[in-house]
Amino acid sequence: MDSVAHITDLADFIVASPTSYHAVAESARRLTAAGFTRRLETESWGGGTGRFFVEREGAVIAWVQPERAHATTPFRILGSHTDSPSFKLKPKPTTGAHGWLQAGVEVYGGPLLNSWLDRELELAGRLVTLDGTVHLVRTGPFLRIPQLAVHLDRGVNDGLVLDRQRHLQPVYGVGDLAHADVLAHLAVIAGIDPTAIAGYDVLVADTQEPRRFGLDGQLFAAGRMDNLTSVHAGLAALLAASDGGATDDAGHITVFAAFDHEELGSASTSGASGPFLDDVLTRIGASLGASTSERLQAYAASWCLSADAGHAIHPNYPERHDPANRPIAGGGPLLKINANQRYATDALGAALWARSCAAAGVPSQDFVSNNTVPCGSTIGPLTATRLGIRTVDVGTPLLSMHSARELCHIDDPTALSAAVQAFFRGA
Repeated sequence: MDSVAHITDLADFIVASPTSYHAVAESARRLTAAGFTRRLETESWGGGTGRFFVEREGAVIAWVQPERAHATTPFRILGSHTDSPSFKLKPKPTTGAHGWLQAGVEVYGGPLLNSWLDRELELAGRLVTLDGTVHLVRTGPFLRIPQLAVHLDRGVNDGLVLDRQRHLQPVYGVGDLAHADVLAHLAVIAGIDPTAIAGYDVLVADTQEPRRFGLDGQLFAAGRMDNLTSVHAGLAALLAASDGGATDDAGHITVFAAFDHEELGSASTSGASGPFLDDVLTRIGASLGASTSERLQAYAASWCLSADAGHAIHPNYPERHDPANRPIAGGGPLLKINANQRYATDALGAALWARSCAAAGVPSQDFVSNNTVPCGSTIGPLTATRLGIRTVDVGTPLLSMHSARELCHIDDPTALSAAVQAFFRGA
């Protein structure tokens, strides 16, 4: 797939995925259309070869089990995450003051707060009724976090300070609180009785559509590229590599894993610190008759690519980057390295990544932080620690990471997906 086709499909994926729950639903839709069979965790999986996927909350894992797989067959895993920094709806969310209707929200993860001001936003997520049924819902443009006018804050351009409680509650109308309940509005959209809502996980998402722009349309802007670029790249690579049985003779079981809650530290049943991946790999091993020893043999020969967004060099802030390693937009996906194991890459992993990129015919760039600007972390060290599987951290270079609207070059997500596909094929 060329860059324009890939980025167009990525844009469609982002639009369909305002929350982790929607990203899983869209992934499941694409997997089902490609002939993958849904597994339920509450049922016996049995044995058999084929293409499968299983969902857990805001996470999804899909895999291709070739006919010649056996008890010690290793895994090739692409790990990513479905959530993005945002805001989440609080209990008793219908609030307001001085005639304005407002929604009570709290900060989710570490968003670049000022980037969310003065944008048309939506509420999206899941409603759960008393009987336990899950209803996905999204409002479309509904909210806005209005900034104070410069006339009322003459020093704002010398430094903006936002109080997370007082300044970040969005407005959605004017009128009487008793007749403009947020949950009732969501219930109407979902087609359910508002009184039947027993729980909800509803977040805020930007509604501006992804756009190509710039010289020759080289640049791409969208929300939630951290980390839907990696989710989409891994999913597209899995579908391409498995099409026509291309992974059947690769000598491993191919796995795509997209976890939730990475922006919060991954400590949940559907996060990378939780048991989801180990549960799935254990059940695959059990279907192959693997003993505990044989399963650990398989892990010892396995690899995981942890794909998450990284930083391209910022032309206005070059001093924030390492002076010798300065990834550029359009220069290819990143190999992410950190001496303190905030990324899991080591020399063996770097060699694997070099082989994958060479097989795909795409360039790669090294990313390492400036010593005075500590980096964040990813699911990579968590997966390596939990399972003992060798892990390599990679990703797409972005500007404006954790903004409501991030920026990349159209060639980089395409190259990432091509390298992942080569990894899946056994490079």
